[in-house]
Amino acid sequence: MLEQIQETASFIKTKMQTAPETAVILGSGLGKLVDELTDTYEIDYKEIPHFPVSTVEGHTGRLIFGKLGDKDIMTMQGRFHYYEGYGMKEVTYPIRVMRELGIKKLFVSNAAGGTNPSFEIGDLMIITDHINFFPEHPLRGKNISYGPRFPDMSEAYDHTLIARAKEIAAQKGITIREGIYLGTQGPTYETPAEYRMFARWGADAVGMSTVPEVIVANHCGIRVFGISVITDLGVEGKIVEVSHEDVQRAADAAQPRMTAIMREMIQ
Repeated sequence: MLEQIQETASFIKTKMQTAPETAVILGSGLGKLVDELTDTYEIDYKEIPHFPVSTVEGHTGRLIFGKLGDKDIMTMQGRFHYYEGYGMKEVTYPIRVMRELGIKKLFVSNAAGGTNPSFEIGDLMIITDHINFFPEHPLRGKNISYGPRFPDMSEAYDHTLIARAKEIAAQKGITIREGIYLGTQGPTYETPAEYRMFARWGADAVGMSTVPEVIVANHCGIRVFGISVITDLGVEGKIVEVSHEDVQRAADAAQPRMTAIMREMIQ
């Protein structure tokens, strides 16, 4: 697998005109960030050797490079999910490629169902920790020498980046929540009983991504900041039927606030 990762990275390097140390996975709520980039160039996932292809509506499949202010960044417009049929090595493949490309910091976003009774639809939640409820671990198998066999996860989400995000939100008058994100395989949304169980476990929000990427980023020595937009509620008395379109609409409405925080952090 390491040979394939290096082949992928070598191909991307032949196309790169910059040397970014910051990467952003443009999940739900961050799609508009790409509109603020200047001096952009892009690579379609389909062109990249060994790279998976995103199949989910709303997840365009391309790497976009450019400047945000005066900061060179790399963005993934479209991520990969376990529920698409990919194994964990494929879901997290881009993170290992990022490590080969010299990425030091990773910013991730997602849509999530809120299990905290104080949350409302449209809230932004800084992820302070996570619970891995995926049936397959992304580090299962032979260890790649990017990190130790048994990596520490006591600070999976960088405390310095979290503190900076809170400062920016306060300066801009943006209400922000903090909480624990639970990652599950999907693609079904949770039942009321599952929401109750996850809340009792200590989860504030539930989603179908992010956790595998964050685990592998930590293994690779990449610092991580994560944020969720609460697009539906798994709280007793507030649970209603939800569709993917509902989730996308709620995420789109939160984009300006999420983008404002991410923009300042990256710059």
